[in-house]
Amino acid sequence: MEFENILLLKEEAIATIRINRPDVRNALNGTTIKEIMYAMEQLEADSEIKVIIFTGSGEKAFAAGADINQLTKRQPLDAFSKGSMSEVYRCIENSKKATIAAINGYALGGGLELALACDIRIASNNAKLGLPELNLAVIPGAGGTQRLARVVGRGKALDMILTGEFILADEAKEIGLVSQVVFQEELMETAKEKARRISQKGPIAIQMAKIAVNKGYDVDMDTALLIENLAQALLYGTDDKVEGTQAFLEKRNATFAGN
Repeated sequence: MEFENILLLKEEAIATIRINRPDVRNALNGTTIKEIMYAMEQLEADSEIKVIIFTGSGEKAFAAGADINQLTKRQPLDAFSKGSMSEVYRCIENSKKATIAAINGYALGGGLELALACDIRIASNNAKLGLPELNLAVIPGAGGTQRLARVVGRGKALDMILTGEFILADEAKEIGLVSQVVFQEELMETAKEKARRISQKGPIAIQMAKIAVNKGYDVDMDTALLIENLAQALLYGTDDKVEGTQAFLEKRNATFAGN
C-alpha cells in the first residue's frame, strides 16, 4: 500500500508516522485513518521497531480533528464500522511498541484523541488542545470521553468537553495531559531522544509495563497487583531478563533479543 496522507519513516529502532495534510491542518479523513492502521500493522510485525512517534507535517497542526465534510455524511451504524477511528486508536493504545505523540500546534477533536491513545505526549510551546465536537452536536467518539477523563480527571474532562474550549501547552502540562513542553524547533529531537531511551529497554518488558498500567488502572487494587505479578512472572522466564541482569553485573550495555 502506497501512502497518500501520511509519511512513514524508520530510523533504527524508532518509527515516525507523520500525518501529511498540512494544507488542511492535517485533518483526519477516512483515507488517513486507513493508512495509519496499515502503517501500525506493518510496525507491529517489525521486530526492529520498539517505539512509534506520531506527529503532523508543518508547524501549525498535529491533527486538527476529523474531516467535517465526511462527518456530515455519517449514519448511525457508521459508529460501529470496522476500521473506524475509535478502532484504530484502540490498536495504537494496545500496541506492543511504546508510542509517543509529538504535538506540534493544534491537536483538536480526533487529533487530540489520537494523542490520548499514545503512551506519552510531548507538546510544542505553540500547541493548542481541545475537544470541540459538541459545537457540531456530536461527542468526542474516538475515545475522548473515556481517555481524557482517565488522564486529567472527570471534572476537567467534562469542562473541556462541554465548553469545547482549547487549552494551551502550559496548562496541558499543568493538568497532566502532556508530560513535557518544549520549543517547536526542539520537539522532534526531544521525542526522538525519549524514544531512544525507551528503545534501549527490553521489548517484552515494554509490552508488559503497558499491560500492567493500562489494564490495572481502573480495577481494584488486588486485581491490579495480580496483573502486575503475572506480567512479572512472564518476564522472569525470558532470555532478556537473563541478559539484562547479567549486563548490569558485568557493567556493560545489554543487548535484548525480545525473547
